[in-house]
Order: sequence, then C-alpha cells, then structure tokens
Amino acid sequence: MTLKKFFKARVLILFFLIFLSLLWINPGETNGVLITDVASNSSAFEAGLDVDTSLKPKDRERIISIDDQEINNLDDFQDVIASLQQNSTFRIQTTKSEYPIYLNKEIGITVTEPPTSNIVKGLDLTGGTRVVLTPTEQVSEQNFPELINILEKRLNGFGFKDVAVKGSGGQYIIVEIAGASKSEVQELVSQQGKFEAKIGEDTVFTGGKKDVVFVCKDDGVCSGIRDCQDDGGNYQCVFEFQIGLSEEAAKKHAEVTSVLDVNITPFGQEYLSKPLELFLDDNLMDTLQISVNLKGIETKDILISGPGAGLTRDEAIQDAVKNMNNLQTILITGSLPVKLEIVRIDEVSPILGSIFVKEAILAGALALLMVAIVIFIRYRKLKISIPMVLISSSEVLILLGFAAATGYNFDLAAIVGIIAAVGTGVDDLIVITDETMKNSTSNYDWKLKIKRAFFVIMVAYFTTIAAMLPLMWAGAGLLTGFAIVTIAGVTIGVFITRPAYASIIEYLVKDKEES
Repeated sequence: MTLKKFFKARVLILFFLIFLSLLWINPGETNGVLITDVASNSSAFEAGLDVDTSLKPKDRERIISIDDQEINNLDDFQDVIASLQQNSTFRIQTTKSEYPIYLNKEIGITVTEPPTSNIVKGLDLTGGTRVVLTPTEQVSEQNFPELINILEKRLNGFGFKDVAVKGSGGQYIIVEIAGASKSEVQELVSQQGKFEAKIGEDTVFTGGKKDVVFVCKDDGVCSGIRDCQDDGGNYQCVFEFQIGLSEEAAKKHAEVTSVLDVNITPFGQEYLSKPLELFLDDNLMDTLQISVNLKGIETKDILISGPGAGLTRDEAIQDAVKNMNNLQTILITGSLPVKLEIVRIDEVSPILGSIFVKEAILAGALALLMVAIVIFIRYRKLKISIPMVLISSSEVLILLGFAAATGYNFDLAAIVGIIAAVGTGVDDLIVITDETMKNSTSNYDWKLKIKRAFFVIMVAYFTTIAAMLPLMWAGAGLLTGFAIVTIAGVTIGVFITRPAYASIIEYLVKDKEES
C-alpha cells in the first residue's frame, strides 16, 4: 500500500480543516490587559482611547505599559492606577498606540485579562446576567424582530458591552450581558421606556424618530452636567441636553402654548402658566418651566434636564450621567412596542465562570481518557485505539475552530453538546471498525463493509438531527447552544472525520490482511 493511496482526499480534507481550525482559534499567550470599556466624558476617552467592538476580543487594544511600567496582569494595572494623582499627566502604551492622558476627572478605563484565543466564551464562563423576557401582549411574527432590535439598541445605548439579544419561538427574548449586575439589568430591561412630554393634559412629543429627530449625546457643548449643589449632606446635580423636534411636534408645541397665560414670579421672571412635564413609563420624571418667549412659537430646539443624587459630589455626578444617558437612549430608540415581563433572571459571577472553564476542560480530558481506555479494552490494539482517539480529538478541535470562525458564544450547554457529539462519534467509529475488521476476500467486500457501516451511521445521524431540532426552541431557547453544537458536531463527524477514519482503518486493517 503506497503513501499516496493512504492520503486519500478525505484524509487530506481532515488535515486541512485541522490546520484551518488552529488558525481560526489562534491560541497563544497575550501580554497586558484588555480594554473592555472606556467611559464617555472621561480622561481616557478625551485622549482618544476607545473600544473597537467590530474586532474579535483577542485582536482588540491592550494596555502593555503605563509610564514605562510593564502591565502584565490586572494587579499591575490596579497598582499603577491607584498611584496616579489627580491633575497629573501620564502615558498609556497599548498594542495600537501611545496615549498621553491628563487626569483631570475619572480615568474611565475598564479592563480584564486578555483572551488567549478567538473562542468567545459565553455568559456561563465569563460571568454576567441572563434574563428571559416575554411580552405582556401578543406580538405578531412580523413585529417580533423589531422588538428585539429596539431592545438591543437600547441596551447598547445604555453603555453595556458584550450584549447578546436573541428571540426564541416568537414568545421569549433572551438577553445576556457580560459583567452586568442582576439589579442593574433587571431595572432596565423591565421598563417599556414610554416617554411623553406633556403640557397639562396635552402630549407635545414622545420618544422615537417620529417626534425627536436629534438627541445631543456624548458632546460637552450641548449635553452635560450643568450644576451640582450640596443639599444638607447630600449632593444634587442637574443634567441638560438638547433635542431637536420634528416639524409636526414643533407645531403641536406652538398650538398648545399659544393659549397659555403668562405668570410672573416674585423675582420678576416670566413663565407660561403650565410647565412642560416629562413622563417615563407614566411616572413624572421632571418639570420644566416654559419661557414666555416660546409662547405660540414653533420651536424645534428643546433643552431637556433631569436630576442626579448621591452622598458625595462624584456619586451625584455619576448618577446624573447615568440618568441622562438612559433618557437619551430612550429618546433615540423610542419606546418598546409592548411591555416586557421577566420570566427568569440569573446572575453568574466571573469567579464561578472561571471555575466552570477549568472543570469543563478537566471533564473533556477525562472523557477522552475514558474513551481511550474503553476502546483499548474492546480491541486490545494500539493501532486501532490511537486513531480513534485522535479522530475524536480532531472533532473537538474542528468544532472549536467552527465556533471561533463564526464568533459563536461557547457556554455550558455548548460544552455538553461537544461531549454528546463526541459520544455519538465514538459509536460510529466502533461501527466502522467492527465492519472493516471482518474477514474480506475482495475489494468489493471492503466497499460493501463501508457501505453497510455508513448506512447505520447515516440513520443515526438523521435521528440525532431530528431529536435536536425541537431543542433549538425548548426551554425558552436556553438549550439552543446544546442543540446547535451537537448538530454541528455530528455533521462534521459524518461528512469529515468518519470518512477519513474509514480510509485510515482500511489502510491499517487491509494492509495487514494483504501481508
């Protein structure tokens, strides 16, 4: 048997996919700390630092030194940042550039340990919050994707990073946010975000593009914190930002204000008799006096303001910035078509996620070890056992490469899917091995053996696919990862690794018989 005949096309395809998978996964050590977020209106943001979310995490910018001090891990970063003084200047060196930063406010950088590969770990493995939501009213099949789209835009607008929003069966919405607390997410996803600006009983404008055509955001000129006062031990801040109204909303404002009376305050200021009241989900958020100069005027420029409070000035400013950001986002995206109800909410700590990763790797290694032991006991031949274990390992590698190439989030359900796919694969390899090890007298017998083996394999394959498809939507979509990875695993096995193994075992067994 020649080497050329051994390396048939299907074996070469397997080797090629293994090589591609290694490129896609791109394993290796990385130095520094990964920048996961840069707060707007911070010292780092003003210096030009930001996060390019279009890149894979492994390719994003990392901090490798601060003022020539090496940053190798999170502890190094925290130690250096803690030593910096306000109103000082320092240099941050990243994998992309060098940034001189003047620390006159919050530095605003959030970092984490850099990933060692392109495999994106899901919420179960990184920590964060998962929420299962359902609409309180019936949503049509056509409007359901719009509901998901608005919710995703809103959560991204709130400043969350690594947000995943997906629908399940037209009835449930699953929101996964890495690094977010349970209470924080619960507060934001449960509100419909119905914004109304009223003068008396008349609604002048609402949130969304129909009435609000411009919202000033992340611009210190037309938005920001305008005033902070010490109110007897507590600080109160006021945010302001400008919005632009549509022509229709401006006409409505002129129409309503034209019939209002003029009131004069004891300080001689003139305002209209009714204020502009801002409501969010039917709750009064703020009351704005209307200048007499705006009576009956079709104004398109409106100044929105709101409060922020805290025990210290910094806390009050942060609360005001958060409230301003949330309101700006709601005005930009508009209200959700229906109110959402929380069905289930789970929080996973980053520490627990790290433990899950270690245990998953250990479980996978033990599973392969047990497979190797059982196979050796069954055949008592290393030349049979070793190829079967290597083929099973290659299936796992190609699956991980598939996940890295597609950006699929690997979670615990996906890991269980890998184990299920490997288990199914071992069964198929045993079927092929048992068939090919039977005595044969001709090449026709070999073809018949392989044909019989693959008939059994294909029946099992379609049975597995049929069993996995309902799980794509079962359990409010929480089993989707298990179903997708299992289907991908058995498909890779049936069309890539099983045929390659058949060629290898044919060479090993048939060569012995011919000799």
